[in-house]
Amino acid sequence: MKIIGFIETSLLDWDGHIVASIYLPGCNFRCPYCHNKNVVLNPDSFDEVPLEHIESYISENKDFLDGIVVSGGEPTMHEDLPDLLKKIKRTGLKVKLDTNGTNPDMLESLISENLVDYIAMDVKAPLNQKYSDIAGVEVKLDNIKRSIDLIEASGIDYEFRTTIVPILLSEDDVLSIISELAGSKKYALQQFRPDYTLDPALSELKPYQSEIIMNLADSAQKTIKTVTIRGDV
Repeated sequence: MKIIGFIETSLLDWDGHIVASIYLPGCNFRCPYCHNKNVVLNPDSFDEVPLEHIESYISENKDFLDGIVVSGGEPTMHEDLPDLLKKIKRTGLKVKLDTNGTNPDMLESLISENLVDYIAMDVKAPLNQKYSDIAGVEVKLDNIKRSIDLIEASGIDYEFRTTIVPILLSEDDVLSIISELAGSKKYALQQFRPDYTLDPALSELKPYQSEIIMNLADSAQKTIKTVTIRGDV
């Protein structure tokens, strides 16, 4: 497996944790607001980060770190992801996985083998045709629904999160997502960032006003245990 990025210390990638973050190449989505443009479109343009370097850093700093975040791109595209997570788990550190939920078979395997301690799954849109429109590819909604169900029933910590993009998602769309996730542990509303988007047309788009984001968070708090807002609002 080619690792294309490694951040030695982050306070932002896992709430309440000091972590190092690993980035894997490629994604099966083409979300127009994605800000990891080159990771998605040009994964071969990155130099490889040697796993040995990462293992050495972890070994020297595991008393300082709480865990490792594995992100992308979409990590579950890689068949050897379990091997990477096993190596991390052997260090004694916790693992957080970022995913779009398109590979429930992989998620089920990782959960059953105790290879993940926290899963953050992006929920792009309401569970209807709009999902494929926003993802930029045809999405099998049954896989998204199954991933949500697996994560909720897993017994491990998790969050679902949605990037709130004007034009693409209306307030009613977000309320529909909130309704579909009712009873979940945690939901994060992420403010849209117009910088360096996969679709250049979105670079001129103004994010939703803070009042709208706050009102949506208030609605989510009625049915979801923990609700958080990320980004500038």
